[in-house]
Amino acid sequence: MSEAPQRATAECGFGRFRLDTTLERGLRAIGFDEPRPIQVDTIPACLEGRDVLGLAQTGTGKTAAFVLPILQRLIEEPGDGPLVLVLAPTRELAMQIDAETRALAKFTDVRTVTVFGGVSQHRQVQGLRRRPEIVVGCPGRVLDLLQQGLLDLSEVETLVLDEADHMFDMGFLPDIKKILRVLPDDRQNLLFSATMPKAIRELADRVLHDPHVVELPHSAPAERIDHALYPVSHGRKRALLDRLLADEACDTAIVFTRTKHRARRLAQQLSKGGHQAVALQGNMSQSQRDRAMGGFRKGRFDILVATDIAARGLDVAGVDYVINFDPPSTPETYTHRIGRTGRSGESGRACTFVTGEDSAWVRDTERVLGAPIPRRRVPGFEAEGAKVDTRARRRRRGGPDSGRVRRGRRGPGGSGRRSPSRT
Repeated sequence: MSEAPQRATAECGFGRFRLDTTLERGLRAIGFDEPRPIQVDTIPACLEGRDVLGLAQTGTGKTAAFVLPILQRLIEEPGDGPLVLVLAPTRELAMQIDAETRALAKFTDVRTVTVFGGVSQHRQVQGLRRRPEIVVGCPGRVLDLLQQGLLDLSEVETLVLDEADHMFDMGFLPDIKKILRVLPDDRQNLLFSATMPKAIRELADRVLHDPHVVELPHSAPAERIDHALYPVSHGRKRALLDRLLADEACDTAIVFTRTKHRARRLAQQLSKGGHQAVALQGNMSQSQRDRAMGGFRKGRFDILVATDIAARGLDVAGVDYVINFDPPSTPETYTHRIGRTGRSGESGRACTFVTGEDSAWVRDTERVLGAPIPRRRVPGFEAEGAKVDTRARRRRRGGPDSGRVRRGRRGPGGSGRRSPSRT
């Protein structure tokens, strides 16, 4: 009589994958009860040894989707490593993957090492000498260690390319191709990407053999994220930011800016205004980046002001607000940014400041999302919002303000007016 309930239990949750008991203990220890969609669709194919192409945005649970079957294989077929190579575009993402791998492998004997630039390679080389089964790294440092003869990849059985589109954006494709040349041909390949530009599709066609393809809807933000546009004039962005950060529901926030200079300056201004704010941008040293990220994760800072490049791979639970002080460059980046909140099943709020010059971006983003983004007015900023909407409508209709958007071009005295035309 008891067999049916036991069998039913095994078929639900992570029990359906028949993982080793040590992995089940690791899952329970970190509170993973039910697999997420990408894990349900990906893990069985990975366990069978098939190549996998996973198209899913960050925050969907893809790290565990590839780590769990990798760990299962290493438990069943142990050996001196490296047996697994995981490539990621940023140090932060590499460290995040390593941390989740260690947590899941807590009750196993599997060892991992991270390798990335910006720091001395001494400790990384020491870790490699212990022949860890899993190496997680950024392409530049991996290639550097290969060329020095300090990293041996001749026994690699599984290659993972995580956030492949971002690696392409950051110029790592040539390094990846060089790394591929030294890997054994007989290996499993797992490639994950949020988007599929032509270069990444070509890489997938070259690397993957008869892959199992998993594609999750990724253009629309998660339902648990309350996202909206906040029309505002350029000169009132900072005042609107202060208003939103004063909201009782906003204990922690990530503020995105377009440039490194603005991220640094805005963090300084917020700190002087009484906030515990810190910048995360590309010119920072590794120790400065670690201080910023560690401080934000541990609550020493409540506001992180970041650029897109610096924040790639950023995974912090419990972020209340994401505020796009500057709209992102593409609709895909919009979804990626606001996905920094509402993680692990929690709710979150994402606010994007838009001016009249952003009407084309708004139109393109709404077309990709397949739905209009709600507009939200804040008391005291209604007039600015009306002006922004009026200018946007005039441009669409070809009215007196229509024509090319002029960015940063000013006449004499910085008035913003056109210089008189010549006759």
